[in-house]
Amino acid sequence: MTGIAARRVLLLVPAITYRATDFVAAARRLGLEVVIGSDGALPLGGQPVVRVDPDDPAASAHRLRVTIGPLDAVVAVDSQMLPLAARLAAELGLAHNPVIAVDAAADKSLQRQAWAKHGILQPAFRIVAADADGATLGTAARSVGFPCVVKPVSLSGSRGVIRADDDDAVRAAGRVIRDILAETGRSDEPIVIEEFVPGWEVSIDGLLTEGELSVTAIFDKPDMPDGPTFEETMLVTPSRLAQPLQARACRLAEQAAAALGLRYGPIHAELRIDLREGGERMAMIELAARSIGGLCSRALRFAEGVSLETLILENSLGRPHTSPGMAGAAGVLMLPVERSGILQAIDGQADALAVPGITGLSITIPLGQAVRPLPWGDRYLGFLFAAGNGIGEVETALRGAYRKLRAVIV
Repeated sequence: MTGIAARRVLLLVPAITYRATDFVAAARRLGLEVVIGSDGALPLGGQPVVRVDPDDPAASAHRLRVTIGPLDAVVAVDSQMLPLAARLAAELGLAHNPVIAVDAAADKSLQRQAWAKHGILQPAFRIVAADADGATLGTAARSVGFPCVVKPVSLSGSRGVIRADDDDAVRAAGRVIRDILAETGRSDEPIVIEEFVPGWEVSIDGLLTEGELSVTAIFDKPDMPDGPTFEETMLVTPSRLAQPLQARACRLAEQAAAALGLRYGPIHAELRIDLREGGERMAMIELAARSIGGLCSRALRFAEGVSLETLILENSLGRPHTSPGMAGAAGVLMLPVERSGILQAIDGQADALAVPGITGLSITIPLGQAVRPLPWGDRYLGFLFAAGNGIGEVETALRGAYRKLRAVIV
């Protein structure tokens, strides 16, 4: 795919991210001139790196404006760079989301309040202060009803998200979350307590153009647990949900993005759909102003081998997404951390790769590093990829390959 040659794109790359190389590869495919800004990433593809500080977006935006010259688009490679990307794009007169919208998408309390204001379908919720005592937590939990879900407002990847079924459990969850927040330097942020919504969970990835959502993929989460923690392990696409239900879910995601003030670029929405007893209840769980995280996007390959990162870059340059579609089904399994300790080895990799339908395996935590399971941990061991003619075939391949793997953690 060509035709956007000589366009200049700034990639804002955090020091730690899975996705930088995939975006650089996509830019090369499109013939783009790439400029990279980062708070610590090494040179990528021979490109020099302009130093930025995402915690000081005003100074960083000024430095970028005076040092890198004209740009056609600004793209945040991962969520840490979204506020800086929004600010710089606004100053340059490029299509952008308001900084306040990006901030709301990254804060679960602001997100819930914005959705409540605009009538977006979501769980009942309460927001409690960081220093709330056990009695206050219990009162808030009882007001939304048990079981409930207790979560920090800023962390991602299900870190610190805990189901509580009674007063004692909600108090214990509050203590764990406060300890996790202390580790991350966020001790003063509030906690959200929300109604637990049972049912089928899906994630929707798409691209916004002037507020209109063009869906790139709908993932089912067939192995999503109902607590006490919420590891996102397997994702498969296309969704097995009926088309009318998919359409309603996509419309809800578009409305939820609009309620936050998001109008441009990728989004990743999480929804639960309760279809018990013949009824239907759909609820927004979360929405991020980015595409699917980790290496999960590598499960997606559209017509002519186009990657999701390619579509994101095209979208940033104003090129409409025409839904090239995928042939067959695909999926990814994020390898969970099952216990705390030091990762010594991951055995069985060759056997896992030999399972029919498996297309790749990437271990992303170096051996010798300390690992922790959810709700404390913030990383998966790696990513296992599969493709096939149907989602059942993909699920079978992923489960079969996972059974071949054994993480040695001591």
